[in-house]
Amino acid sequence: MKDTIAAISTALGVGAISIIRVSGEDSISIVQKIWKGKNLEEVPTHTIHYGYIYDKEELIDEVLVSVMKAPKTFTKEDIIEIDSHGGISTTNRILELLLTNGCRLAEPGEFTKRAFLNGRIDLIEAEGVMDLISSKTDKSRSLALSQMTGNVSSMIHSLRKSLADVIANIEVNIDYPEYEDIEVVTIEKIKESVSYVKKEIQNILKRSETGSIIKEGIQTVIVGKPNVGKSSILNRLLEEEKAIVTEIAGTTRDIVEGDVSIDGILFHMIDTAGIRKTDDKVESIGVQKSLEWIEKADLVLFVLNNGEELTDEEKILLKKVQEKTSILIINKIDLEEKLSLPSLSLPIVRISALENDGIDKLRKEIQRLFHLEEIETSDYNYLSSARSISLLKQCLSSLDSLEIGLQKTYPVDMLEIDLKTIWNLLGEIIGETYSDELIDNIFSRFCLGK
Repeated sequence: MKDTIAAISTALGVGAISIIRVSGEDSISIVQKIWKGKNLEEVPTHTIHYGYIYDKEELIDEVLVSVMKAPKTFTKEDIIEIDSHGGISTTNRILELLLTNGCRLAEPGEFTKRAFLNGRIDLIEAEGVMDLISSKTDKSRSLALSQMTGNVSSMIHSLRKSLADVIANIEVNIDYPEYEDIEVVTIEKIKESVSYVKKEIQNILKRSETGSIIKEGIQTVIVGKPNVGKSSILNRLLEEEKAIVTEIAGTTRDIVEGDVSIDGILFHMIDTAGIRKTDDKVESIGVQKSLEWIEKADLVLFVLNNGEELTDEEKILLKKVQEKTSILIINKIDLEEKLSLPSLSLPIVRISALENDGIDKLRKEIQRLFHLEEIETSDYNYLSSARSISLLKQCLSSLDSLEIGLQKTYPVDMLEIDLKTIWNLLGEIIGETYSDELIDNIFSRFCLGK
């Protein structure tokens, strides 16, 4: 990380300003080569200066330059940020000048990666940066901020400290048995610590289910036979004409998608092609996709026509959706009722999408099904990444193994092996222990310039 990197940190396109970020030990000297204004080498840190960017004698832009000197910066390196006028040509020209004068183009997420490697932030905080950028609701934004500010990391640090104290006492007892004033580590003392750590991890995992919902949203698929009103329901939920609605069966041949926020939780709504037997090759592909989406979905909205009897395909589909978290929607209640249903355990909502009748009931049923009103909004100290949750589950598995050893009164030096395994797994969550491959994978998902 001895080289100096540069990248455009704002979205490239027409806008009022663009920001080009530079980080590394040569940041100030490289920018000084293309800058006319105060000597950047001599200005105080964390100051902003007015001047011009030149390519030799050619004026490129009128800019503001922020100078931030190490170590009190995001990357803990010297950082320069050039605020130029927005526009593709100007922004790219300034970046090209930086690259020709000694900078290297930053990789995706490399500024945040340097912040992590230089000890400025841990992995949970780094993932929070990306989550904040991609957040689409107030709740997901608050969750990301809680991760960024270290609130979530502190939970993991606390658990590691509890384990470290036990491990340290075990090692002192093993290495220095002759000292009489050291605390003797007994099976009961280890049991007490293990019980505390296990309970805390279980609580974090339970809360993390909420974190995952807040961050990822809920994948929702709308299924049913053609012309049953799926597209109309999608449009009503989204409050916009996203899907084409006609009386012609098979109008929706591919997937139509849209997002709707219910109680601050994002629902990814997917309107599928009508499920029926068909000789139309394109439509049959759409039907197959619909069946695949049912398997992937967190929530299935199965739509039936109040004015028609159940078909054989719908009866088969009813069995399939009962295996999933589903809501049965009986649409077209303005028609004469001909639908006869078997005994079902699914929640049922009766609506008329045409008349916009019952859509609020549908929203409330979705809210009830996912306990959205119970999601705690004052405390966002959740783990939300699949990586972190997977590591916590591995900790629980090792804790189960440790408890078996405690029951069988294994020697403390054997129990210490499992304690260290759990301690290391918790360290992986915050990045105290990591592999280069893991770090590269995490930061490759970041946007360029962050």
